[in-house]
Amino acid sequence: MSDDTPDHRARRGPPPPPPRRGFDWRAAALPSAISAISILIVFGALGLAITSAEQWPRIRLQFFNLDAMIAAFPRVLQGFWVNIQVWLTVLAAILAWALALAILRSLRAPWFAPFRLMVVIYIDLFRGVPVLLLVLLFGFGIPALNLPGLPNSGLFWGGVAMVLSYAAYVAEIYRSGIDAVHEGQRAAARSLGLTEWQTLRYAILPQALRNVVPALMNIVVALQKDVALLSVIGVRDAVREAQIYTATTFNYSSLIVAAGLFLLATIPMARLADYLTRRDRMRRLQMAG
Repeated sequence: MSDDTPDHRARRGPPPPPPRRGFDWRAAALPSAISAISILIVFGALGLAITSAEQWPRIRLQFFNLDAMIAAFPRVLQGFWVNIQVWLTVLAAILAWALALAILRSLRAPWFAPFRLMVVIYIDLFRGVPVLLLVLLFGFGIPALNLPGLPNSGLFWGGVAMVLSYAAYVAEIYRSGIDAVHEGQRAAARSLGLTEWQTLRYAILPQALRNVVPALMNIVVALQKDVALLSVIGVRDAVREAQIYTATTFNYSSLIVAAGLFLLATIPMARLADYLTRRDRMRRLQMAG
């Protein structure tokens, strides 16, 4: 009689867990080493091709002059602080205004139909006009009207133009998150006696906002760069300060300084966006499993 019966297996207890495999440093380090070597080869070849060009000494003197970079850095850094302040202020206004637009468009009661139509027209209008054109129209046009009771600052109206434009995109991101919430959530909330607004506030929006965080991070990164568009209406940000230095010295190294400052700000945010995207994907996979 075989010993492999259910009673015998129960007396023996559960099988021992499989032995744990040690961390394979070779398998982990090999892809990273290959990637690093590939990057060094590609960028090394590119750098060699650029530096061996006949006009490279002249380009290096005009664009990568260390003395000019050091001289321009304080002014460009001061202008970059203006970029950061405008970016944070505009970002807060965009997130709030876009959420209001998305909520209005998501309300399904019949008497909200005119508001939904106005939101659709608003989104189509401001998504169809380039941000640069809006900055020029608002930054120069509205102050020229000299309307009583309204600011005449180009910086203010340039920021308003960016809020109006970016809010149209962010409102659609919010709406996609709201639509992604299962319809059963809305039905369950309504069956509990919640109103349309209470359903959105307590059942739909918390899930929708969590779903769209990775997409919003990409908007945050793009906005941080596009704030530099305000330089076209005279705002003395990093780009404008670099242009002023270039106009007085005929050296373009200050533009490289401005580009470096923007990279220092955007690369960490881009990596954070990638991290949030991966975490959101893993969360969805766990929920599906």
